[in-house]
Amino acid sequence: MSEDPEPPRNPWWRLNPARIVLLIMGALLALYIASALLGGIGNYQTLRDASDAAKATSAN
Repeated sequence: MSEDPEPPRNPWWRLNPARIVLLIMGALLALYIASALLGGIGNYQTLRDASDAAKATSAN
């Protein structure tokens, strides 16, 4: 008696170069959207400067 053959694997989950590129592009797009929503580095520095200025004026 022989063993039952393994069922074929689902080809939709197999990673090929095109899917890897799409995954990388999706990750970069998510990173870009998240950084845009958070205001980016320049706006963060401006916010810190304004916060420091507000603390300095409230201390006086």
